[in-house]
Amino acid sequence: DYVRHRAKNIIIMIPDGMGLSDVTAARIYKNGPNGAPLYFETLPNIGYQRTHSANSTVTDSAAAASAWACGEKFNNDEIGYHSEDGSYNPTILELAKYKGKATGLVATSTITHATPAVWGAHVNSRSCETEIARQYIEATGVDVMFGGGRKKFNPDTPDKCGVSGDFIKMAEEKGYAVVYTKSQMEEAVGRGAKKLLGLFADDALTPEKDRPVDTEEPRLPEMTKAALALLEKNRNGFFLMVEGSQVDWANHGNDLEYQITETLAFDEAVKVALDWINASSRRKSETLLIIVADHDCGGFAVNGPYGRLAKAGEFVEAGWTSKGHTAQDTIVWSQGPGSYKLGRAIDNTDLYYVMREALGYKVSGKQNK
Repeated sequence: DYVRHRAKNIIIMIPDGMGLSDVTAARIYKNGPNGAPLYFETLPNIGYQRTHSANSTVTDSAAAASAWACGEKFNNDEIGYHSEDGSYNPTILELAKYKGKATGLVATSTITHATPAVWGAHVNSRSCETEIARQYIEATGVDVMFGGGRKKFNPDTPDKCGVSGDFIKMAEEKGYAVVYTKSQMEEAVGRGAKKLLGLFADDALTPEKDRPVDTEEPRLPEMTKAALALLEKNRNGFFLMVEGSQVDWANHGNDLEYQITETLAFDEAVKVALDWINASSRRKSETLLIIVADHDCGGFAVNGPYGRLAKAGEFVEAGWTSKGHTAQDTIVWSQGPGSYKLGRAIDNTDLYYVMREALGYKVSGKQNK
């Protein structure tokens, strides 16, 4: 299967809005300028991707992640759905379900935010978060979902698509265990819940830099570990997306402490995934792991200290060119079946075709739009 580029499991991990200088700053802060690489930097295949959307040189998360999930260019704001004609392709998550695999989404934003949404929903606007919640539960049946966004599943007012309702109740009626704290999540994992919805905050989860020590809100590494423990029980394998959502928000705010702490928490989640993969040679040969940011944000650059080396634990001197996204290419780190195809200059739609082939579907000629 490795030679045929087939994977039993696919894990895609997304540090939203992370540029290459973000990696530099986080590595220096953690390990010093001559220290060890971050965990995701150890993956053997390294390439980079173009990120433009169908209608903009500078993409948003909706269009960028939809390109991965569906293999086409979309307009900014679209969630795997072409607004002009209502057409859409099945997502990689949906294709995994067709193969009998378990599926999971993990994020530190609302779980209905743009990047997780593209894998399990099709809507004309990322602002339709309650409709996205409905589709997760009623249409797609994503098995494991961890993140924020309680109020998106049972809102006081309809979303942009005019949708409202109690989709927490719907989830329970459809066999989901619904949990709201880290302890409840761990208990549900311990009893082997087959379908689990974890909504750990009304909106986004608390940033790493603001978390109290004794919080019952799980961190990204803890949610990743719990998701793997549930998904691995499926004999056909699984698809899992993990997003470090708030690297992007830190860069929007030009906040270095926020950026570095979110990047390092994401890297801890990567370590959880690598530890799971490396626990057996079979897992290593059967699991495609991809680490990739959907776009850069802020045009961040490390520009000091000059004339001496920064020390571990020291924030570098840095600056941003904007408080918005940029068109900068982003790095793709990967390992596992078919990953060598990602170790070069690619378009973001190429990731879809590598994952599609890994799932065992035929891949004919592709067209970049």
